[in-house]
Amino acid sequence: MHNYLDFEKPISDLEGKIHELRKLAEEDESIDTTDEIGRLEVRAREAMADIYSKLTPWQKTQVARHPQRPHFVDYAAQLFEEFTPLAGDRKFAEDEAIQAGLGRFRGEAVAIIGQEKGNDTKSRLKHNFGSARPEGYRKAIRVMEMADRFGLPIVTLIDTAGAYPGIGAEERGQAEAIARSTEMCLNVRVPIVSVVLGEGGSGGAIAIATGDRVYMLEHAIYSVISPEGAASILWRDSTRAKEAASNMKITAEDLKAFGIIDGIIPEPVGGAHRDAEAVIGRTGDVIAAALKDLGAKPGDQLRKERRQRYLNIGRQL
Repeated sequence: MHNYLDFEKPISDLEGKIHELRKLAEEDESIDTTDEIGRLEVRAREAMADIYSKLTPWQKTQVARHPQRPHFVDYAAQLFEEFTPLAGDRKFAEDEAIQAGLGRFRGEAVAIIGQEKGNDTKSRLKHNFGSARPEGYRKAIRVMEMADRFGLPIVTLIDTAGAYPGIGAEERGQAEAIARSTEMCLNVRVPIVSVVLGEGGSGGAIAIATGDRVYMLEHAIYSVISPEGAASILWRDSTRAKEAASNMKITAEDLKAFGIIDGIIPEPVGGAHRDAEAVIGRTGDVIAAALKDLGAKPGDQLRKERRQRYLNIGRQL
């Protein structure tokens, strides 16, 4: 069964009726519900297409946070062969919020870094809901250094509400770790392709998303702060998050218009969780095309163009 968002109630009602009719037909084979189910399925598809054709920024935020949305582990399982996770930052500890390692992408050796939120209570606690501590970013730095040394392209998959803001994280240098990770992204001489899968929150996202090519899924969001955080600061009222989301320009369409991202990866109608395999496949195709384009460039040119790209964003805005 799907978890329905509040604005999906018309879809929920229709699909609930379909489920009841199917259950009724299973219990009594003499009852033919085929025609009625067919009509309801058409209405459900039409309702879904209508709702998802005009999502507000706040509704997109809800879709980006959907608990059934595919996460890093799902992409890693489908896109990469021989994925070998690497643990620890060699300074303090292992951080499960950031997953990093080496693998093969369509036959090519690559370094892979991504944020994992988890999909149930146990895994969410294990991965700290995708909010990394300093050791997570230092692990990312370690893997990027290794990729640079061995000439491996880097693929980063972003899905975080932001870096972990706890006292321990701050005591261990959270801001410094994020800055160093961003600096490493700018310094490496290998291609970096980044994709925002769901939430791209603040420095916790950009620390591994400062790539040569940056893409977003259609219903992903990318922002300097969460809508709730912005509402709390601007109006001291987190319940105005819906209003904040509308003003913050956080959707893929907004960021493409600003030139901050390079492209938008379409999602199935109803969101990535409706057909995870399809959206992961599309994401793989986009990554493959970007790596092919970037692979022809010398390392020094990649580094120079990457740095200039982010300087230009500041000038344009």
